[in-house]
Amino acid sequence: MVEKQEKNIVDKVILVTGGSRGIGAEIVQFLSKLNYRVVLNYNKSEVCAKNVENNLKKIGYTVDIFKADVSKKEEAVNLIQYVIKKYGKIDVLINNAGISQTKLFTEITDEDWQKMMDNNLNSTFYCTREAAKNMIHNKQGLIINMSSIWGITGGSLEVHYSTAKAGLIGFTKALAKELGPSNIRVNAIAPGIINTDMNKELSDIDLENIKREIPLEKIGNSENIAKCVKWLIEDDYVTGEVISINGGWYM
Repeated sequence: MVEKQEKNIVDKVILVTGGSRGIGAEIVQFLSKLNYRVVLNYNKSEVCAKNVENNLKKIGYTVDIFKADVSKKEEAVNLIQYVIKKYGKIDVLINNAGISQTKLFTEITDEDWQKMMDNNLNSTFYCTREAAKNMIHNKQGLIINMSSIWGITGGSLEVHYSTAKAGLIGFTKALAKELGPSNIRVNAIAPGIINTDMNKELSDIDLENIKREIPLEKIGNSENIAKCVKWLIEDDYVTGEVISINGGWYM
């Protein structure tokens, strides 16, 4: 983990959607310890969000938390407007909110499909559209979309999830071209299997079998993703890229 640093707050406002658990929580904590102004968005996991806030407070760091279901346009807009009203700008938007589901394709219901698109794809559209207005006005910004290895290769029993994550990749590349002239960079991160609650249904045997398929022979962790986010924030020339963090799983 990042060691505690001097209390010189970095004048960069960062919003992390779905920031109360897993990869999102790690990103929030990692960036907060670097003294960025971080806003943690959560929906149902208030206890987890408060835990992140309290854990940071115990070691002298702060984070701003805001409840919003970003799969709903009105709530996503309210979230972005809250950040801009409070801090005057939004420098970095990390679209991390999302859900997963394992299900046979022929058993995916209309409700399953719509819920997956709303949470994993539409939420990014709603948040980004609102945040981009402020970024365009300020002639600077960074948008990071959390895709997945399955958005690149496709995942059996996860057709709707794979479709939504693949959509994020197309969204990222097209928007990077459009917003580039406004000095706004748009990138995606495509994690492989990461040690989070999202993969808790996998058995020890499943995990061992997956490790054998990965050249580095190990499962990734959330800090691997957080370090990539940090690099993208510090960079000023990478845009339209999909950065795969998967131990070489699909080479």
